Amino acid sequence: MRRSTVTIMQIVVHDTVSQLEELLTRPIEQRPDALREILEPLTGMFATIGVPMRGDESMPFDAVAMHTAGGSGFPLDRDDDRLSAALELMRERDVLGGMRRALAEAWAHQLAATPDIAHPDELHVVTVLGNPDDDHLLERSGGYLGFGGIPGFVHLTVWPDTSTVDRLAYCAVHELNHNMRYANVVWNPETVTVGEQSVGEGLAEAFVGELYGPDAMGVWSTRLTGAAYEQAEVKLLADIDVAGQWNLTPYVHGDATAVRMGQEPVGLPDHAGYAVGRRIVERHCAASGRTVAESTALPLEEILVNAGVRG
Repeated sequence: MRRSTVTIMQIVVHDTVSQLEELLTRPIEQRPDALREILEPLTGMFATIGVPMRGDESMPFDAVAMHTAGGSGFPLDRDDDRLSAALELMRERDVLGGMRRALAEAWAHQLAATPDIAHPDELHVVTVLGNPDDDHLLERSGGYLGFGGIPGFVHLTVWPDTSTVDRLAYCAVHELNHNMRYANVVWNPETVTVGEQSVGEGLAEAFVGELYGPDAMGVWSTRLTGAAYEQAEVKLLADIDVAGQWNLTPYVHGDATAVRMGQEPVGLPDHAGYAVGRRIVERHCAASGRTVAESTALPLEEILVNAGVRG
């Protein structure tokens, strides 16, 4: 994918509601291939992280296996009437249309703040249903989560109910901010630090807040408060230079998520990195006079210095 400083970016929110409705009409044995068709616009994302779209004997997972192995994706191996009802709710509330409007608004906001920011020429947004029985999705993540760290692609997972269906647009805007940052800031799995990952999440959450107010931010950055937050901040800042993608999960997402992924806990609550990262970004903005959008592509060290984390 070519990075561009041209101010035109085509945002494509794929009509996965219709595609998922069609998938649910197919025999169960055909549903994995139907999901591959839905995920096809994300081929470049999966290739970047080294995951094939189809089974490969040399790889432990393909795209569909990743959907099911994590536990948060909707089940492919059985019928569940809740899935059709969830898609009907998404259609009634025009979730995808709301996402298109929010992304266009957020992109215009970013572009006004940083006209020369590098960005992908196209942004493909693919939304799939989550698993209504997955506590990690429903409880720990507030019913929706996303991945947008590879420029050009956003993958969203949601279990839509009356409390989440109108919030998915904010999650898409969060992921748009990741797209913008990592089209400008190098993300290397070998060298990425707790600080970069936490500040990246903090920027994305604060970006949502800048556009839509604090109530629009996810539980990831707002749930941790009080003494628990203060303790988490001390721990995370002490380890802010820990490097390597494989070391980041317990710091950014918390111990429970780390254990779920087979990693070692470090003594941090859910989504500690999001909460601490957002506080760092807020301190940086207050000290520097910059908006969040103006800070999207700034180097990590500049943000840490302004926030008082570095001397």
